[in-house]
Amino acid sequence: MKLLSNLRNRLRKNLVNNKRGQGATEYILLLVVVVGLVMVFGPKIKSMVGDKMESLSQDVQGVTTDI
Repeated sequence: MKLLSNLRNRLRKNLVNNKRGQGATEYILLLVVVVGLVMVFGPKIKSMVGDKMESLSQDVQGVTTDI
């Protein structure tokens, strides 16, 4: 009986202290959050960047035609 008790206690300690999958889980959760943010804010960011690029393009064309 003592052997089973010791074995059970060792197994319990090993399961509690086992953190091998923790890093992968954290990376997966981070990836899920980033993908979610891109899905939510992606169209707004795309339109803002497009507007800024168009404005920059017009400013560059204005400078080159002045020369």
